[in-house]
Amino acid sequence: MVAKKGKPNFRFSALNRARWNLLDMVGVVGKGSVPTYLFLDIDMTWAEDLRAQYNQYGIRITATALLLKAIAIAQRTHPDTRTVMLPFGRTAVFNDIVAGFTVERFIESEPALFFGAIEEPDTKSVADISKELKGYSEADYKDVRQLDLQNKFTGFPWLLRQIILWIGMRHPAFRLRCMGATFGLSSLGKFGLSAMIPPCVTTSTFGIGTIEQRPIVRDGKIEVRNMMTLTLNFDHRMLDGAPAARFLQDIRKLMEGGLEKYIQEELRELGSAVSEFRASLAPAEQSLTTNNAVL
Repeated sequence: MVAKKGKPNFRFSALNRARWNLLDMVGVVGKGSVPTYLFLDIDMTWAEDLRAQYNQYGIRITATALLLKAIAIAQRTHPDTRTVMLPFGRTAVFNDIVAGFTVERFIESEPALFFGAIEEPDTKSVADISKELKGYSEADYKDVRQLDLQNKFTGFPWLLRQIILWIGMRHPAFRLRCMGATFGLSSLGKFGLSAMIPPCVTTSTFGIGTIEQRPIVRDGKIEVRNMMTLTLNFDHRMLDGAPAARFLQDIRKLMEGGLEKYIQEELRELGSAVSEFRASLAPAEQSLTTNNAVL
């Protein structure tokens, strides 16, 4: 279609303020990073069986919850993955591990991207991680402190936001107050996408795709397994390729069964709780059976 003479074939509109969360992260926090990508396929068969086991205990967990815990555990032994660049050649290693992840919510019918955070996922139970994730996705955003603060922050004047973020990028203590995540994770798996590359807004940022059945070769035989592609976008200024690959391999080992030793106690406690609950119901069930027999 050709525009009429003298009339431009476009229109101006204001940028949705809810998008400033993402733009600030990419344009300020991620500025200067050297993004480098690694891709790794993970066999999710063990993880899916584990999810089924939790489901038997009445607890629904997601693959994201398992991944957050696995990544956090791997970060313990890979401090470079939680190191950030500071001015004048200085760096800062964050001691406390914090999981960051994207959350899409609707503000006044407009989609908005927020950044959730879960503290100490390396020591937190999978059930608790799942509970916090559910709160971020389902609770009123005004009742979730992290989301409410970010929504209010988008209402700040542009220059004030830039000043706050500029200070945060140069002073680690202040940065932890603005953005404490030691790694980030973003997923579009629910849309059926096989993989994604997220922007490099932390030294280690992950993208995950959907869990899907794929043919793979094991011991010379073709098998169909539940597979998921994990993408690591890392800042090459802070992390080299080989250490990043070892970090990614450790995460895969955890997701393919190595996580078991970290959640054994949690599973035992859940099993005991379920057994006690069933035992408490036994007298009532026996009484009901006896009454029915009498009738």
